Amino acid sequence: MKIVLLVLKLVALTVILFVCYAVAGGVVRLPANTQDPAAGTLALVVVCVLQTLVLSYLILRSRWSGMRLAATIAFVFYGVATFMPQIESAVFITSLPAGTLPRLFVMGALVAIPFAALAVLILGKRKPDPADLDSASRLTMPASEWGWKLALIAIAYVTLYLSFGYFIAWRNPALRAYYGDVDPGSFTGQLGHIFRDMAWLVPFQIVRAMCWVAIAVPVIQMLKGDRLETALALGFLFSVVMNSLLLLPNPYMPESVRMSHLVETASSNFIFGVLVGWLLTERHTVTRPALAQENV
Repeated sequence: MKIVLLVLKLVALTVILFVCYAVAGGVVRLPANTQDPAAGTLALVVVCVLQTLVLSYLILRSRWSGMRLAATIAFVFYGVATFMPQIESAVFITSLPAGTLPRLFVMGALVAIPFAALAVLILGKRKPDPADLDSASRLTMPASEWGWKLALIAIAYVTLYLSFGYFIAWRNPALRAYYGDVDPGSFTGQLGHIFRDMAWLVPFQIVRAMCWVAIAVPVIQMLKGDRLETALALGFLFSVVMNSLLLLPNPYMPESVRMSHLVETASSNFIFGVLVGWLLTERHTVTRPALAQENV
């Protein structure tokens, strides 16, 4: 019975998320997919199913509840699905009509805030569970440990971004044509081109890596799971919630380009999310007093 009830709740949340996207798109007056409306609707259903599953898992496995949990889910949802992809759009997609980016940022908030509030309510996380312990100590580390872990995260993100970008996305001639660039013939040649002609790109991606960490921190704090579960949850959050949106047809990016980016970023973001979760989630250790109590 509990499983059936949960499935019904997930179906209801999927419908709610679909309505949120439809209403938000209408409010900000984004252009509709007029070429194949049926395909666009089906793609949005798939996106809503995937995002609902991942976000619902975070809610159900959270120590937090009520407004605190709703605000956290709204922040995480908005950060992953809107802020992170659109700051790249602002840099790389120069053909967007005037005013499109601000509307996309507003639309993301109109989707994330009501969905988060309703999801927490429908999934029964309105009130705290006495069994859930405060997790403030999960990220307690010396400054030196924070330093080397953040440095490693930045290096890993830039490495994943550049390597997956070249060996997956840049293999597509349509994608190269879309960005008006060419393949230098090798990965080292591509690095030389970036460091010579786009020196800003690496610092920009380091900033994005730190933004990913800012999104990951509350998730790590609130989850009940152990190190592995937390790492996998972040992997799916970073990859599915963000990259599923590339399934949606839009008038700004051809399908071939979208699919190349989907494969590239879904795989690299999953690896990166797992790495962030693994590095920042400390192992749970049993203290000596606790051990002594157990032996009494």
